[in-house]
Amino acid sequence: MIGLNSKKVLITGGSRGIGKACVELFSKSNAEVFFTYKSDKSSAEKIIKDIPGVKAFQLDFNDIENFEKNILCIIHEIKKIDILVNNAGIWKYGKADEMNLKEWKETINANLTAVFLVTKAVIPLMKKNNFGRIINITSTAGQRGEPFYSHYAASKGGVISFTKSLAAELGKFNITVNSVAPGWVETDMTKDVFSDSDFKNKVINEIPLNRIAAAEDIAGPVLFLASKFANHITGEILNVNGGSVLCG
Repeated sequence: MIGLNSKKVLITGGSRGIGKACVELFSKSNAEVFFTYKSDKSSAEKIIKDIPGVKAFQLDFNDIENFEKNILCIIHEIKKIDILVNNAGIWKYGKADEMNLKEWKETINANLTAVFLVTKAVIPLMKKNNFGRIINITSTAGQRGEPFYSHYAASKGGVISFTKSLAAELGKFNITVNSVAPGWVETDMTKDVFSDSDFKNKVINEIPLNRIAAAEDIAGPVLFLASKFANHITGEILNVNGGSVLCG
């Protein structure tokens, strides 16, 4: 098992799905884990109850005007962050010619602007300690596009470019910046689309490994990129999609 003793980890969107799986796995690796959640207080409280030592903070990306102030308050309380996992985000259907500006901004704010603001707030702490690991959860959609989810694809493509830019900018401070790009994952976010069994079977048949990823399948690569085994990896987009999209 990878050990992260004494490392402080902040995971955004940690109350469910991939974020929750990361909270659980990083905790098992003996890291000191902090996570944010948007509104699902009951799920956050259950995680805190089940995993001693984990701490949660409410952080609403829809309130982008106060977002930076709120994240700075959280970081002030934590004091030191060694590892940042930018996971929080949304995925909503929208035809490009019917989507309004409010819908566009909601996705861009949640998936791209919030990532920038959290990362911006954390970087000074990592520079001060001459150590940092930043892992951004993106998507295959950010690499190849996705019809009817152009705002989502654009936001994730932005995070991919942000990841590569920061990798070059922050390397001299011993800060690595990488991304994990999942394909289809069984989470609350995809529950509605997978309620259509014909569509779900079509997705499975298009995946060479012949199954849809569980959240834990994504958390493992995130942990790897945060560990000493990935010390010389930065600017990488690690695809975790069962072979369904062969890009690198």
